[in-house]
Parts: sequence; C-alpha cells; structure tokens
Amino acid sequence: MSRMSSESTDAFGVPAAESASDAPVFLSRREARAARDAAATKPIAAPAAFAAEVAAEPLIPIAPSITVATQSAVSTDVVVPQSRKLPKAKRARKNPLRVMASMAVIGGLFAVTALPAYGQTGLTSDEGSPVAFANAADAATVRVQSLTVSADLTLPELERDQFDATSPEDLELIRQQSAIASANSLYAASGARALGDDYPWATAGYDLSPLNYYYRQCTDFVAWRLNRDVGSFSAPFRWTWADLTPNGGNASQWKDAWDAHGWTVSATPIAGSVAWFGWDNHVAYVKAVNADGSVLVEEYNYVNRVYSQRTLAAADVEAFLYPPGQ
Repeated sequence: MSRMSSESTDAFGVPAAESASDAPVFLSRREARAARDAAATKPIAAPAAFAAEVAAEPLIPIAPSITVATQSAVSTDVVVPQSRKLPKAKRARKNPLRVMASMAVIGGLFAVTALPAYGQTGLTSDEGSPVAFANAADAATVRVQSLTVSADLTLPELERDQFDATSPEDLELIRQQSAIASANSLYAASGARALGDDYPWATAGYDLSPLNYYYRQCTDFVAWRLNRDVGSFSAPFRWTWADLTPNGGNASQWKDAWDAHGWTVSATPIAGSVAWFGWDNHVAYVKAVNADGSVLVEEYNYVNRVYSQRTLAAADVEAFLYPPGQ
C-alpha cells in the first residue's frame, strides 16, 4: 500500500511537488509495480477553469451531416446520409462490326502462331544469316522450289523473223522436204544403190526434174540413163523432154516419138536400149541381156516411185527402143 499526506493542488488540480520524505513507501516490488500501473491508468481531471472555458465554445459545423463538439468529450457519432441507389448500368449493345473486327484480329493471331518456325537447311537470307525450318519436309520443299540462276547465263536474243507467219509456199516446201526425208529413209533401206541405182534425185519430190519429166517416174529415170550413157551428167543435158518426146511425155507415147525421129525400134534387146511397155504406159532401162535371151531391166515407179530390177523374157517386152541416134 502507498501512503500519501494531505496535498495541495495547483490551478489544474495537480498535486504540488512532494518532498522526498513524502514519497510513497512500498512493502514489496509487487506493490510498487501495482501502484505504478494504477497511476498510469488513472484519468486526470481537467481543472474547473479549463472545463468552463471549453463549455463556452460554440459548436463548429464540419459538414452538413457531421458535427464535432469542442467540449471535453468529443462525440464520435458520425451521421452519414443515406445515399440514393444508383440506377443499374445499361448493357452496352455490341457493335457487329466491332465483333467481326475482334474475330479477325484473334484469327490473325492464331494464324501467326501457327506458322512453322524455320529450322536450318543451309539456305541464307538476304542479310547472309542462315534460314531455319521446323522440319525436314519444309526444308525439302524450299530446296525444290529454290532456284539460283547464274549471272553468267546468257540467253539468245529473239529475232522478229522467228515469228513471221508461214506462207502457203513455205508450207508446201516443208511438206515436200518431209516427203523427201521419208523417201530418203525408204531408199537407204531398199539397197537400191548397192544394186546399181545412180539416179541423182532418188529422194526428190513430185515436181519436174531438170529433164522436164517428173521426179522418180519411169520416164525421168530412163531419160537420165540415156544422158549418162553419152556422158551428160549435168545441165544442159543432152537429152530432155524436148529432144526425146516433144509431142508428149507419157511412156505410151515414146515409140511414136522414136518413129518420128527415125530411131531404131526392134524386138531384139540390146544393153542400153529402152524396154517399152505400151499397154502398161511404162518404160525401163535394159541393163543387160542374159545368155538365155532374157533381159535384166532397171526401173523407177514400177514399185511406187522407187528403184527396182527385174529379169524378163524378151517376149514379155512389147518393143525395144535403141539409144537415140541409132
């Protein structure tokens, strides 16, 4: 317990300074600690003069609904006016165009993320850095589709003449050249040259030859042989249509021409004579007379405008026209 003497207080009710002899005396530490705690929690009464001064102060409005008193005890009650309920926010209508735009953007993002990353393939970009692809299939595709053209490559310049229209004459010439090429192949396969064919136009077309008979016909071939036998191998030829058969070029007319010239017509064959088949409108060249009296003839167009040979009995030939001048 503590012991206190009668004390005088100052204007604020605080006990006057106590002397050392008036200090409380405690019988134990526990009693001293309890007294200290009690003194710390004991309210201090305000002096009467201060309380009267505070009571005289008017109330100060802080807000329309909040008032604070300046008295010794301040009210902690705060009055808040009831707020009016706010109307619910209206749902904003979704603009269809905005929705479509959003979907397009989202789709584009998915498409970009779906693109394959590039892995290494040995290819390089324009900056010289290696280009990469995600897998071997992509790399193989790019390798196939990539093409590098050498700067040294030179292309031929196109000329306008290459695109000129082909005239009917050119077409006919092309047709004839094609026919000649085909005839060349047939002639080379026939073995005619080995048999003795020396006709210079063996693969020619269908026009008139320099002898003025048609190429590869029986008459032109025989006229060639008659020129060869007298040593005339080029123009101007010794014997042409105008010299041999001026009244007609058909084979059937050759005997009449010989009669008109007064040249020999006989039933006896000789080498170098013309075997005449009036009924067949055909002529051939007598290459040789065999020991048995048969004749070996050479001819063109007996088999479709090509060279051939036959051995015939002399009686199978209608007449033999001896070389011109005989």
